[in-house]
Amino acid sequence: MTSDLLLRRKWTLRAHGRQVVFVKRSNERSAHVLMKAFVWALYLPQYPDLKVEIAIGDRFKPDVVSLPNDDPFAEPRFWGEAGQVAVDKIESLARRYRHTHFAIAKWDTSLRPFEEIVKRALHGLDRTAPFDLICFPADSADRFIDDHGEIHLRHDDVEWLRL
Repeated sequence: MTSDLLLRRKWTLRAHGRQVVFVKRSNERSAHVLMKAFVWALYLPQYPDLKVEIAIGDRFKPDVVSLPNDDPFAEPRFWGEAGQVAVDKIESLARRYRHTHFAIAKWDTSLRPFEEIVKRALHGLDRTAPFDLICFPADSADRFIDDHGEIHLRHDDVEWLRL
């Protein structure tokens, strides 16, 4: 499945009875698209209205988001990021959206350095929602996507931290 999937520009993936078409841009790494898909699938049971790459009236655009009543100007319930996220972005989002559940996904790397960065960004903030860090292993496409494009993934399948 992996080699066939990675050659395509559009990936139709399914999870929990839902389907999304993920478009891989020419300058985008396959791992980035996979992380967006995995974050979507991982949090879909908790946030069944998750959307991928939609503008929400913020200067930052989430990779994956859940909005109350699909209102693009409401405070997000969930905000997922895949790959590199600047420290100033983490600080800004955590400060402005204190009731939003955040998740940052990384590809095949230790979460410890990012744990310290996020802890510093969250220091002194009165937040009511969790902040998750997730690491997807290098063989995630083979492990979590079947031959029909169905994603099978739980938190127990990956390394993750909740801050």
